[in-house]
Amino acid sequence: MKTEIHKTAIIDPNAFIDEGVSIGPFCIIGEGVKLRKGTRLVSNVVIEGNTDIGENCTIYPFTSIGLPPQDLKYKGEKTGVRIGNNNTIREYVTVHRASVGGDGITEIGDSNFLMGYVHIAHDCKIGSNVVMANLATLAGHVMVEDYAFIGGIVAIHQFTRIGAYAMVGGFSGIGQDIPPYTMASGPRAKLFGLNSVGLKRHDFSDTTINALKKAYKILFREKHTLKEAIKKVQKEVHQTDEIKHLIGFIEENTRGICR
Repeated sequence: MKTEIHKTAIIDPNAFIDEGVSIGPFCIIGEGVKLRKGTRLVSNVVIEGNTDIGENCTIYPFTSIGLPPQDLKYKGEKTGVRIGNNNTIREYVTVHRASVGGDGITEIGDSNFLMGYVHIAHDCKIGSNVVMANLATLAGHVMVEDYAFIGGIVAIHQFTRIGAYAMVGGFSGIGQDIPPYTMASGPRAKLFGLNSVGLKRHDFSDTTINALKKAYKILFREKHTLKEAIKKVQKEVHQTDEIKHLIGFIEENTRGICR
């Protein structure tokens, strides 16, 4: 597997470039950056700092990764970015290194699709197989679990969580946690039911979907406190792995749950 580097690219001698990496015109790769096997930078990509990008990623023009966070508390501390394998990162995406107050890493998993102008701020944790449409914006310390779908022009408040297989409609403002397997939308987002179509597309069984529907009704449609609703779900709904994850996600919230 041949490494290809365009003659106009600027690469720090202390960057690590694996075999099979392709670096197109006018890219800038800073000290400490690691690019793993098969990753391709189309052109005009800037990558700085303690940034490690996995195998077989494709990064499109005018993307910047690993630059300092937009956080007034940050004073140059050594933090970084970790990106997994098989990610597609489209034009003008920005991914900032971590700030202080977290574990020091902004992290993105595998097989994600980040469309144009997506912003991932400092200390965010993105799982795998996540889709973020154009202009979706994450503030600092946001967590997005696996297989979540975030629509275009969505703004997500800092320290908020988006659960697995959740779908967030476009042009939404997210200020509270979105539970796994649900759909949410709106300028001050509200829940609009279970993401049944998404679950079927990912081969969830009818038994599992029906259990989640029953749990959703108890948690979000009946007039219980969340604590009361959780106890009722634990008593009346078969405790599949998905139900346990849904309950655990709700119990761990600190910003409140979107309802």
